[in-house]
Amino acid sequence: MADGSHDTLSPRSLLATEPKLRLPSTTDPPSDTNPSSQKTWLIFGATGHIGRSLVKSALGHGDNVAAVGWTMENTAEQMQGWHERCLGLLSDVRVRETVQACIDACIVKFGCVDIVVNCTGHGIIAACEDQDSCDVRSQFETNFLGTLNIIQLTLPYFREQSAKRGEDESAGRYIIFSSTSGAQGVPGLGPYCATKYATEGLVESMLYEIDAFRIKATLVEPAHMRLDEPAGLHDPALQGMGQPDHKINLKRYGHFFVKAPSEPYNTPTAPAGHARRIIQWLVDRQPTSAVKSAELVWQLGHCRYPPLRLLLGSYAVESVRDRLRSVIEEIEEWKYLHFPVVEEGGRAKGDKQAEEDEEEDEAGKWDDEDMGMDGEDGETGPGEVKLENGEA
Repeated sequence: MADGSHDTLSPRSLLATEPKLRLPSTTDPPSDTNPSSQKTWLIFGATGHIGRSLVKSALGHGDNVAAVGWTMENTAEQMQGWHERCLGLLSDVRVRETVQACIDACIVKFGCVDIVVNCTGHGIIAACEDQDSCDVRSQFETNFLGTLNIIQLTLPYFREQSAKRGEDESAGRYIIFSSTSGAQGVPGLGPYCATKYATEGLVESMLYEIDAFRIKATLVEPAHMRLDEPAGLHDPALQGMGQPDHKINLKRYGHFFVKAPSEPYNTPTAPAGHARRIIQWLVDRQPTSAVKSAELVWQLGHCRYPPLRLLLGSYAVESVRDRLRSVIEEIEEWKYLHFPVVEEGGRAKGDKQAEEDEEEDEAGKWDDEDMGMDGEDGETGPGEVKLENGEA
């Protein structure tokens, strides 16, 4: 292991000076009184912002990790020598054969796969009109179809584990990184939001299908994350993690690409430029820590009752909550079209037909009284002449 001079760079020591963040007790997370057992992680997108923090957190807690880089960006040499319990691999999640090869290699190396994580994805920042078919297709093929490839190729293995493991044991766990953009539309990220909405629908629907096999899944919705691991992937705090001659440089804004706007959307206040302006303003002021987030995701992989969604960061919580509040308010405002709101007295609020009927009844009442018509039960009303012997 590395000497003590580098211990301050390990995930545990980075968190030591901060209050310990834990998942709620309802999830039965690992703790001093509930120690975790060793798990094997298969992490796609291990060279991204949150991916490399999660690799380090899992290794720091004693787990095994198969870390998968992107074939279009990383080399096989870059993925080697990270740690004795880390297997470096390459894949393009759009190509099913490369995904299957990573699954097989992980099982051969560690004997099993317990937790599958997908951190892959990219977005193009531009107005919807400015994104051509190539831009849109590339985002869907990576963000959505790549996730579907990972799920479809690992589910058969998890179902087999379900038959082999005890009733109280998890057969497998999915941790799929979505985004706050999967819960709300963001101007300038239309197609990217669409891929995340699609991913959320996919995973939420799948949960109904796989629950009987004791397979769990969680959608992680992170906010803007800052780069707060100064040593990156070549951190010597973990044994042999990376080599100086094949260091991996992390991109400041992750896999987001800014496309030049067309004239109609190239104004200082154009909504289509919102995402670009936010990124340019944040620089290194992203409010959410990748290190702390990775620690929570590690707990997520080991807890007994994981949530469907885990929001990371105050921005994620506030923005998604505001979005849901606006949806509920809109539903309440328009629900009278189908479910009339009954006021005191039994009349539906906003029910125009009921109001018109009531006005007609009121008018008819006065007409009846003026014309001397019968009241209830055949009794005589005011101004009424009673008939005798058929004569008035």
